[in-house]
Amino acid sequence: MGLAGILVALALLIGLAYRGWSVLLLAPVAALVAALFAGDPLLAHWTQTFMGSAAGFVAQFFPIFLLGALFGKLMDDSGSVRSIAQFIGTKLGARRAILAVVIAGALVTYGGVSLFVAFFVLVPMAQALFREANIPHRLMPAAIVLGTSTFTMSALPGTPAIQNAIPMPFFGTTPFAAPGLGIIASAIMIAFGLWWLAYREGAARRAGIGYGFEPPVAPGEAAEDPMVRERATASREFDPAELQHGKRSATQPAISIAVLPLVIVVTVNLLMSMVVLPRMDVDFLADARWGSTSLAAVGGVWSVVVALAVAIVALVALNRGRLTDLRASMDAGANASVLPVVGVASLVGFGAVIAALPAFEVVRDWVLSIEGGPLVSLAVSTNVLAALTGSASGGLTIALDALGGTYMQLATELGIDPALMHRVAVIGAGTLDSLPHNGAVVTLLAVCGSTHGKSYFDIVMVGIVGAIVALVAVIVLGTMFGSF
Repeated sequence: MGLAGILVALALLIGLAYRGWSVLLLAPVAALVAALFAGDPLLAHWTQTFMGSAAGFVAQFFPIFLLGALFGKLMDDSGSVRSIAQFIGTKLGARRAILAVVIAGALVTYGGVSLFVAFFVLVPMAQALFREANIPHRLMPAAIVLGTSTFTMSALPGTPAIQNAIPMPFFGTTPFAAPGLGIIASAIMIAFGLWWLAYREGAARRAGIGYGFEPPVAPGEAAEDPMVRERATASREFDPAELQHGKRSATQPAISIAVLPLVIVVTVNLLMSMVVLPRMDVDFLADARWGSTSLAAVGGVWSVVVALAVAIVALVALNRGRLTDLRASMDAGANASVLPVVGVASLVGFGAVIAALPAFEVVRDWVLSIEGGPLVSLAVSTNVLAALTGSASGGLTIALDALGGTYMQLATELGIDPALMHRVAVIGAGTLDSLPHNGAVVTLLAVCGSTHGKSYFDIVMVGIVGAIVALVAVIVLGTMFGSF
């Protein structure tokens, strides 16, 4: 009965979430359904197991959600994201429209701009370039996914994406874990994705298929769709409804000013991880006053938080004249972080209840018995949970909450570098999370004015197949040569 309860709870969560029900309601209800089947005390699971785990996630990662959303909103309202997109679009032109969209998306997301902010700026740019180049409109979502939701989310060393931050407390790693393997994985994702899109563009031209229809929905209208909002906020770190709040600048900064905050995020993140924090005396963290923790557990989050904070200060200073209603922009950015962090925390609470049920031992034993060793089983577990929840961050946290300690023990026993575990876990979570019910996929299709039937196959190829190829390469190289 216990295992049946887990399956029923998952079906309930996935089915109703896909229909637009709020995960804030679904996650505790589904958790209680699983507990009911197992015969466990319901109220104790809700207030102790569910809320304890959810609160722990918020306590650990809310600073990154908050500063990440704030940074993205200020980059948007200052005109910086538009300036970067237009600069790249102009330099590469319509002849390299797909490449321009991919590079623009990669630059802003690797620099710390929230995914949904990037969507609403990149789509108008992509529409103009694809229309001029007469490239089918249906390929546009896949080009944006390749630039924003693949290698800059899970593979490129130092990315400030929340997905790259989640394994750090579990494995004692930094955002730059396994940099060589991350770069190789990034190169594979980029090469495979660009090859596929070029192949599809060429096939369309040979068949005489051009840009096609003009989408009837303006990008800005999709942000106000309640269905889009509910799905989006449980999958990524920005509430798209807040894009309509604040005040966008009528002018745009020069490209050098627009890019500088992104450079600051990457540079400060690197310095904090490799230079500043390792030289600090942080023995005080072992005191009960500070949670009896260690630098290995908090250092990665500190690096990202400081990098985003410094970049926000620089961004405001450089664009003070363009941010004409700074308070409104900052309020919108802060508000944009609340629903996403609580939504993901609710998924984490659901996972904690499932992991606490006696029947979960069957699932855990099955995962750990998968042939190929800990790296393969870790990749499978993060893949499956990200697929079921439709959230890379939610699935990754659930997997590591339940099995992170076990994998660290195996890493110690087998001599596996935790940095390699980190990179495999993040790339694994960033593959099957892009199934049709994923909030980012649903949002992007709505913003682009496309549908699953027209564009999803190409999203699968660049966002799932390419990532799986990169994941396999990392596991093989990591098994042969270790972490590098």
